[in-house]
Amino acid sequence: MLDACGRKIDYLRISITDRCNLRCVYCMPENGVSSISHDSLLRYEEIVRLVRLMQPLGVQKVRITGGEPMARRGCLDLVQNLHEMGGLSRIAMTTNVLLLRGRMQEARDKGLTSINISLDTLDPVCYRQMTRLGNVAPVLDAIDEALTCGLSVKVNAVPVRGMNENDLVSVAALAQDQPVCIRFIELMPVGCGAAFSPIPTDEVLAKMEAAFGTLLPDETRHGDGPARYVKPHGFVGSIGVIGAVSHEFCDHCNRVRLTADGFLKLCLNHSAGLNLRELLRSGASDEQITAAIYDAIQKKPQRHGFYEALPDQEGRRMNEIGG
Repeated sequence: MLDACGRKIDYLRISITDRCNLRCVYCMPENGVSSISHDSLLRYEEIVRLVRLMQPLGVQKVRITGGEPMARRGCLDLVQNLHEMGGLSRIAMTTNVLLLRGRMQEARDKGLTSINISLDTLDPVCYRQMTRLGNVAPVLDAIDEALTCGLSVKVNAVPVRGMNENDLVSVAALAQDQPVCIRFIELMPVGCGAAFSPIPTDEVLAKMEAAFGTLLPDETRHGDGPARYVKPHGFVGSIGVIGAVSHEFCDHCNRVRLTADGFLKLCLNHSAGLNLRELLRSGASDEQITAAIYDAIQKKPQRHGFYEALPDQEGRRMNEIGG
């Protein structure tokens, strides 16, 4: 399916909860948030129905997100239901991995193909400061477990000035001897993230080159997202950067988001979209829902407009939108 700007929309990010077992500084307040009520959450069968309806429109890849998706009971059963439905080329999950550790093989057997692990630093003190609750050692164990089970692994790190800028090289070094992609994702001014200072991707790459020498372009396809990948000499894995602000990629955006309470979100920084939960629970037919989704996607904004005064600027936090 093409939107009004001619962009192919084939990727759906599905948030299944706004709850999380961590409190990352750029994502949630220290004391947490009032969570979505159980009745307001999309039921798993409703999510499966929506994915089934969006497949003929062109959706081929889905990613399960949160909050922390494993904080919702039955998350891996949803993965299995999506897998058994057929027709999806990729079922991925973004996770802090603390609740998935020890269940990687189960996740793989139920149809999960890849995971993106949130890990901003290897330093135990800094990790605790950034997550407010976490312990980094189990995360490193989980990376090994995931690779052993045959899952494709990416590590997502958000560089934040004054917090983990001196730890980025050590995070990248995880790719020296392991087939993992380390991605440095530029901090976006959404929700709690607006209170912190980002480190532009060009500065991150300069740090990598100073530490590892010449960075060669990595032409291997590591998914269909906006990351630019490089590979230092001798690395088994790759280093990627995603610069949503400093290197805007809106012209090639291929995704929409489904929030945990059933809102089809067209752009990360815009509040416009479609209340699918209301449609689902009002008795709308498959044809009516499909038509509404198609019409909504034709209104996908051309640009995210970070740092601009937008009439429909998003006011929710990342845990509410879906990380």
